Amino acid sequence: MFDPYDRLPDVPSFPVTSESFEDGQPLPKAQAAPESVSPQLSWSGVPEGTKSLAITCLDPDAPTGSGFWHWLVANLPADLTSLPAGEDVSEGALVLVNDGGSRDYTGAAPPAGHGPHRYMFVVHALDVEKLDLPEDASGAKMGFMMFGHTLGRGRIVGTYETPGEGE
Repeated sequence: MFDPYDRLPDVPSFPVTSESFEDGQPLPKAQAAPESVSPQLSWSGVPEGTKSLAITCLDPDAPTGSGFWHWLVANLPADLTSLPAGEDVSEGALVLVNDGGSRDYTGAAPPAGHGPHRYMFVVHALDVEKLDLPEDASGAKMGFMMFGHTLGRGRIVGTYETPGEGE
């Protein structure tokens, strides 16, 4: 199964957990569209030298050839260790426009009958205090700007499936 992070340099990992869902298990309806409530996330053990954090959510199984970015947050403080469900992170952080066209978390919404999709919630520990990104930067641009600055990364993966007609 395709994992976009396999092509990136190996960096130390750290644990990411959620009170909203278990790793590898289906996301609750609250984390799916139309509710689109960002999940609670907690992490620990970021590498020494971390100066900022970024959080992303990618559906690599979207039928686009390039996945679908659901959440793109940069420039979070390095000492942050959790986010409550539904947290508005726009104050003090840079929230980029996701592939759904909104500047927030867009919930899971795979095409009906397309099978289960994975939602990779990743916390990136960076060696810079701020990613120098324009407000209109894409998820690909954010990923490129994190390249070479990632000290560690932790992730938790949820799944979601929209049944097809008659399922």
